[in-house]
Amino acid sequence: MLPLNLLWWYLGAAAALYVIGLYALVSTRNMIKTVIAIEILIDGAHLNFIAFAATPTAGIDPIAHSIVITSIIIGGCIAAIALSLAINAYKHYGTIDIKKLRRLRE
Repeated sequence: MLPLNLLWWYLGAAAALYVIGLYALVSTRNMIKTVIAIEILIDGAHLNFIAFAATPTAGIDPIAHSIVITSIIIGGCIAAIALSLAINAYKHYGTIDIKKLRRLRE
């Protein structure tokens, strides 16, 4: 079980990861950096979920750990597909800038 004072450190780290991922998602136009920013956001949510699953009131919940491991596996697959789409967009259009790719639709 996680002591309550240590829980705040994990929640602070999860909040920091979430803020960093949100800032990177808003500030970048590169497809690869966008995928990495989304993965950082998801990692912050995973850390938050695991920290709350190990509180002194709930004990250690193995279901939460298995859900997070499954989510990490699915997130890795989604990231691989998104990165392959970015490579395909670069080969086809010569850019991975999201705003330039949106202009191609017009």
